[in-house]
Amino acid sequence: MPKTAKKAKQSKTAVKKETARKKSAKKSPAKKSPAKARGKALVVVESPAKARTIGKYLASGYTVKATVGHLRDLPQRELGVDVENGFAPKYVTIRGKGKQLAEIKRAAKTSSAVLLATDPDREGEAIAWHVAEQLGDGSKIRRVLFHEITKDAITQAIHRPVEIDGQKVEAQQARRILDRLVGYKASPLLWRSVKRGLSAGRVQTVALRLIVEREQAIRDFKPQEYWSIEAELEAKRKRFTAKLLKVEGTNPSLHNKKEADAVVRAVKGQPFVVSAVAKKQRRKRPGAPFITSTLQQEAAKRLGFSAKRTMRAAQQLYEGVEIGKEGAVGLITYMRTDSPRVAPQAIDAVREFIAAHYDDRYLPEKPNLYRTKKAARAQEAHEAIRPTDVDRRPDSVRKHLGPDQYKLYRLIWQRFVASQMTPAVYDTTAIDFEIKKYLFRATGSVMVFDGFHVLYFDTKEAGEEETFEDLAPVPALAKGDEAAVKGITPNQHFTEPPPRFSEASLVKELEADGIGRPSTYSSIISTLRDRGYVSMESRRFHPTDLGETVTKVMVSRFPDIFNVEFTSQMETELDKVEEGELGWQQVLQDFYGPFSKALDSIDPAALIREAHDVEEIEKEPCPECGGKLTVKSGRFGPFIACTKYPECRYTKPLKRDKVPDKPTDEVCRECGAPMVIKTGRYGEFLACTKYPECKHTRPIPLGVTCPKCGEGDIAQRRTRRGRSFYGCTRYPDCDFSTWHFPVPETCPECGFVGAEKRSTKARGEYRRCLKCESEFEAQEAVSDVAGQ
Repeated sequence: MPKTAKKAKQSKTAVKKETARKKSAKKSPAKKSPAKARGKALVVVESPAKARTIGKYLASGYTVKATVGHLRDLPQRELGVDVENGFAPKYVTIRGKGKQLAEIKRAAKTSSAVLLATDPDREGEAIAWHVAEQLGDGSKIRRVLFHEITKDAITQAIHRPVEIDGQKVEAQQARRILDRLVGYKASPLLWRSVKRGLSAGRVQTVALRLIVEREQAIRDFKPQEYWSIEAELEAKRKRFTAKLLKVEGTNPSLHNKKEADAVVRAVKGQPFVVSAVAKKQRRKRPGAPFITSTLQQEAAKRLGFSAKRTMRAAQQLYEGVEIGKEGAVGLITYMRTDSPRVAPQAIDAVREFIAAHYDDRYLPEKPNLYRTKKAARAQEAHEAIRPTDVDRRPDSVRKHLGPDQYKLYRLIWQRFVASQMTPAVYDTTAIDFEIKKYLFRATGSVMVFDGFHVLYFDTKEAGEEETFEDLAPVPALAKGDEAAVKGITPNQHFTEPPPRFSEASLVKELEADGIGRPSTYSSIISTLRDRGYVSMESRRFHPTDLGETVTKVMVSRFPDIFNVEFTSQMETELDKVEEGELGWQQVLQDFYGPFSKALDSIDPAALIREAHDVEEIEKEPCPECGGKLTVKSGRFGPFIACTKYPECRYTKPLKRDKVPDKPTDEVCRECGAPMVIKTGRYGEFLACTKYPECKHTRPIPLGVTCPKCGEGDIAQRRTRRGRSFYGCTRYPDCDFSTWHFPVPETCPECGFVGAEKRSTKARGEYRRCLKCESEFEAQEAVSDVAGQ
């Protein structure tokens, strides 16, 4: 993997050279123990928050620096991939990261060793590799992996350095290049056929396709009428319900009221005598401790969190939170994982906790073991998401956590402890009543031992199938007992279409289909919402007109690429690259061949006709010359033009779809309904979705917490004369304000996420921390037209 994209050979051998340098370094005893070497050892992590937490645990012989995310990437304004030379990438320093890289280089020159401690996943491995490439001196560079930010874990990792995983780096590089190829090659098709600024993403488009096809299935659905029969019974002073289960041994098929009434007449007046009783004892096992996808699903169902909101809080809990006199403490293990595996010492600790706080019935004889449902290779080395110290109960740290942090930590803690408890036990009963050729059955259950339910219950979404633990109790009857009939009721029903996806069910679907990886689900969903391809109504995804048009254009032209099976196959191949079973260039070649052919076969005119109702437009005469109108593609997207050009130069913009209100995670403080972003006379603002019943509005938070009170958010406000400024949303309780636009960028000095956007002619654009007022260079995020 080369610094520049000259030859594929450079790209293929760079990691091997780096590994060779590291192996050479292993022969020197002085390099194996960084803490014993002369001078300070440099530890490089990704975030300032993580750097602060780690720095607290390390001795004085270490210096900790943060990269603040990626330092190097593909260039923004060009493809940056030499397709003809084995897809060799061209890497450049990200704009605004030059100062950060220079600081790391300076620190490395005087360090006895350089320990690259970026996150233990593909992205973290790639960041570590880029840093190593820029430093150059491989003899003193090693990789350390922090799966949790605790003193013991950090000490062990520091004294057990490893090599940079070249295969993991190649897997990340392959994914990055795939996404860049799709973004730069496919997105311009949308610009020419729909409108400027749209984007297509390799995984994002497939996720959008799932939402659009579900919407189409709902539109195409034709409900079918059917009827059920219920007998309301009473026995032993308890009322219960028996449902018609069989007619002459087969499932009932009642299509209309006439057929249902015939059953009612046949059984009315007949005695309901118990013909059979079946009793079983059933056990409900606890779920596995969370992995990334299940955490996102449960947080969505139970807490109403978006995937983005969940991962933001989880990142904070992992990197470290100030806990009183203890200082910064990492409260959970690494939050991007596909594995439910738990370290033996963590299992021992939680079993000791259960034994100390619950009676013997709640502790199984042997630890509960959990395995992945399928071979999830990418993050299998990680543990499940669990508390780093099970004795640190949620209530004991609540005063130190923000609301989201506390809710998520409590959820993770409860799920982990419950996962090592005994099953809940239910007695289930099925009571049958045979009336002529009709079989009615009453089913019920009683929990006889709560087991792990003493601490944790799974959350169900509306419409999820009922299970045995949801049933109400039925009276204890024996064969031959008679129940009094209080009524026999026919009930009309209609079959229902498949439900629209919620965040939880979409994540579940993406995981089941093998689309993307749990660590990418948050960005996939955020991208669809931010680009106006979907909207949220009643916490369900609805495709916008724009989203449906994008899907129609992309899927019609690339049916074999933007589909579930192909995308899932690509994820499997990326996993194989990480395992060394497949070359990264081979994966790219297998993809790019069919993709390139599909690109070459596209007719721009046909693409426009696909995206717009051209037939209706062509029926209208040109208002200037009476000629025929058509739709053409231009620099700024498609437009209406006269076919007699150049004699007639009439043009007209295509009518744009009204931009939908943007959904948010904000909740109305007056009625509790979701809030959306609307545009008014003075710009965008938050408005309640229950308008006009509720007219509550407020400024849009800018993603920056107030540096003064630490509770409110910073939002735009206006003086009496109409001048904009930025202040705390808790005003007048908090009077913080600034004239400069706040941006959610991390201060490399104190780690606070929030800085003023400033600029001077001499210096250009820079940042000033809202907390400590130190100044630093702007941190501009890399933005492709593709993304995920």
